[in-house]
Amino acid sequence: MGFLSVLSQAQRWVKERAGPGDCVVDATAGNGSDTLFLAQSVGPRGRVFAFDVQAEALENTRRRLAGEPDGKALAPAELVLAGHETMEAALPAELHGRIAAVMFNLGYLPGASSPLITLPGTTLAALEAAVRLLRPGGALTVVVYPGHEGGKDEADAVEAWAAELPQTTAQTVVYRFPQKPASPYLIALTKR
Repeated sequence: MGFLSVLSQAQRWVKERAGPGDCVVDATAGNGSDTLFLAQSVGPRGRVFAFDVQAEALENTRRRLAGEPDGKALAPAELVLAGHETMEAALPAELHGRIAAVMFNLGYLPGASSPLITLPGTTLAALEAAVRLLRPGGALTVVVYPGHEGGKDEADAVEAWAAELPQTTAQTVVYRFPQKPASPYLIALTKR
């Protein structure tokens, strides 16, 4: 039996900390996989916010949510056409400090018509905002992709940021397959 993929491990850790009725954030909507997972996890009494700078990504996410088979009750999802670094300003003030989980899947939108990538500066600002938004015990997951141009710089910046977080703020972990240095890996935290 092998280990879970980094995406499956991220979902597992979120599922352990976010449940029915919670409010959660997909910081990088992309093709909607994490948004759908979050909407299923928190159910119809929950709430999901999904951010992306590309309208194409939000349309992909909308289609994925709409294509969910009948019988699966999803949380309502608010799709926000904005960078993840704006999430703190975009979320209602009454939700600050009450978010159960924030998921990031960095890199670029597979199959996109334009080659946009996430960048260290905006990603680090978004991570800082996410920590402030999380409730105690809340989870933050970041899947980084060092194998594409610019990806290693961003992965290194995120890992350094996580290592420098005070232990009184959060417990951090890196989940990685060291035999594949260019493959995606997971950086996660639980807020104290």
